[in-house]
Amino acid sequence: MTTAASTKPTRISWYRSPVSREDLAELNRRSNFKGFLQAGAYLGLLALTGTGACLSVGRLPWYLSVLAFYFHGTCCCFLINGFHELVHDSVFRTRWLNRAFLWVHSFLGWYNHVFFWASHTEHHKYTLHQPDDLEVVLPQKLTLRGFLLSAFVDPIGLWRTWRETIRIAAGRLNGDWQTHLFTVVKPEERGAFHNWARIVLAGHLLIMVVCFSFGLWTIPLAVTCCRFYGAGLFMLCNNSQHIGLQDEVPDFRLCCRTIILNPFVRFLYWHMNYHTEHHMYAAVPCYNLGRLHRLIRDDLPQCPRGLIETWRQIGAIQRRQKEEPSYQYVAELPGRD
Repeated sequence: MTTAASTKPTRISWYRSPVSREDLAELNRRSNFKGFLQAGAYLGLLALTGTGACLSVGRLPWYLSVLAFYFHGTCCCFLINGFHELVHDSVFRTRWLNRAFLWVHSFLGWYNHVFFWASHTEHHKYTLHQPDDLEVVLPQKLTLRGFLLSAFVDPIGLWRTWRETIRIAAGRLNGDWQTHLFTVVKPEERGAFHNWARIVLAGHLLIMVVCFSFGLWTIPLAVTCCRFYGAGLFMLCNNSQHIGLQDEVPDFRLCCRTIILNPFVRFLYWHMNYHTEHHMYAAVPCYNLGRLHRLIRDDLPQCPRGLIETWRQIGAIQRRQKEEPSYQYVAELPGRD
């Protein structure tokens, strides 16, 4: 059970792997071209997979249509990672491009960028330090049952998202974290928080009414419901970020996990596999994180290669936590005796 966030958070002196001022200035440089290569190509992939899935219905055997929709959902589940990067305002050099792509990702994924920005700012400043970071609270667990309930089709997640969006659109706050963020941290953003929920709700209702009126039921399935199926790969990637690691430590190498992934999954995941690097230097655009990793990798713990090795490590941590509930994995840092 978590407690309400404090109103007087302490400043944390985070350790960051050393990077020269010149290198950091180059790494922090945003690029419209690189932004389009990531954000534009990602949305293009969603358009391609969604169109292919819709056109497959009635033209291909039903099981191939199911596979087509599942692959579309697999790609769409990573909308949250694009949304996350765009909230950081680090993808495009031109601000309005960043805003425009953020609104598209927010709408397609049913995400509220006003809430996330308020929450995520605190998460970066106070990563895993309660009560000032309630975005991620340890211990986290991913059970096989929990994975299977959401990895293929997630009707519970769909229902909860609808219910939460309706509640926010009605002007209500829910829970300690939302209440703290919009009454203490950013009270001036509360109106925008509720208004965005109203836009998302009205927009998706309009899509469904128009499409169902013309018998185009596959379009809402590919647009409105796209992030509520096919989440298996996303869960294996995203849930690896902090699970099993330490909280209450001022070192991102001990509370964040970097994993090495193949180029396609890295692209889908918006390079958030370099999660330690992202927390150390949050202003570095996602497409530069690989270069940052190469600069500081000698100062990082050993990084698991691939999802199988990653989840073998996490599985061993979770098995030990069953026997020792207070156990947290302490990564071996370079230079430690």
